[in-house]
Amino acid sequence: MPGEILILTADGDAHAERVATILSARGAETVVFDPADFPSRARITAAYGPRVRRTLHTDGGLLDLDALTAVWFRRPQPPVAHAELTDPAVRAYAEGECAAFAGDLWDQLDCRHVPARRQSIMLAQRKPSQLALAGRLGFDLPSTLVTTDPDEFLDFYDRHDGRIITKPLDDPRPPGDVGRYAEAVSTHDVIHADAIRFAPVIVQEYVAKRVELRVTVVGRAVFAAEIHSQESNHTRFDWRRYDLGNTRHQPHRLPAEVARRCVEIVERLGLCYGAIDLILTPEGRYVFLEVNPSGQWLWIESATGLPISEAICDLLLHGPRKETSDVVRCA
Repeated sequence: MPGEILILTADGDAHAERVATILSARGAETVVFDPADFPSRARITAAYGPRVRRTLHTDGGLLDLDALTAVWFRRPQPPVAHAELTDPAVRAYAEGECAAFAGDLWDQLDCRHVPARRQSIMLAQRKPSQLALAGRLGFDLPSTLVTTDPDEFLDFYDRHDGRIITKPLDDPRPPGDVGRYAEAVSTHDVIHADAIRFAPVIVQEYVAKRVELRVTVVGRAVFAAEIHSQESNHTRFDWRRYDLGNTRHQPHRLPAEVARRCVEIVERLGLCYGAIDLILTPEGRYVFLEVNPSGQWLWIESATGLPISEAICDLLLHGPRKETSDVVRCA
């Protein structure tokens, strides 16, 4: 039976809008809300006593949070204080209080949480922990170093004959665009290696690529797509720099064991959704890079026809498949 679903995400999220449209067509009541609108353009109330009552009041009307069947933590932004609060200290205090209240409220919701509860999502995003778990599950991994020690970095550089890349430990595009994508280490980087002492960096051996793979796991369904990033120097080290019109995409049929590991790592991270980046080497090895609990998929769906949005709707409406041995490879 169709339910009532709350999607928490940033304003203008085309992925959320696509899923909301499909859910509405299936008869589900769907509300898309950006927590950044709280408290300026939305009101939240929680009453406790003999009867608990929690409501969200937006321009679209009043939502009974206790009637929800699912909440999707798509890409929510933190609360933003009223513009009337101009003092930085006061704004920071107000935003902190709003974030504490709203965050606790989302955690209280007695319904399906996709891809997981907030704490599980935060833990699942830790890249070094992902690598450790992936290794235990049998994934092939690139040789990796996480360090703030310039000498360790230079030793790693020498051991791999300079064929290494660096990538950020957290978001590759933090506020102010300070940071970097996955990039080859240059002579300039080596000269300025001492700067590593200011912040940790992930350093990995460069893994030769036949193609890059974006594997989207939705419950126990696995959607794998090839990204032919090696056809352009622009995308050689990180396909996120790509030009969609000039980068070939097509479905990929993963070996059963690799598909099983993809589902298992998502589940072991406490998630029911994850976008996994793999490399398929010229020799046929599948090398694990990372998992994103909020990874994008619309461009993959558009380029390949893989029905990822429909699968996400199934997940929000019905939850993950119950079968523990049935991994569905979709290609």
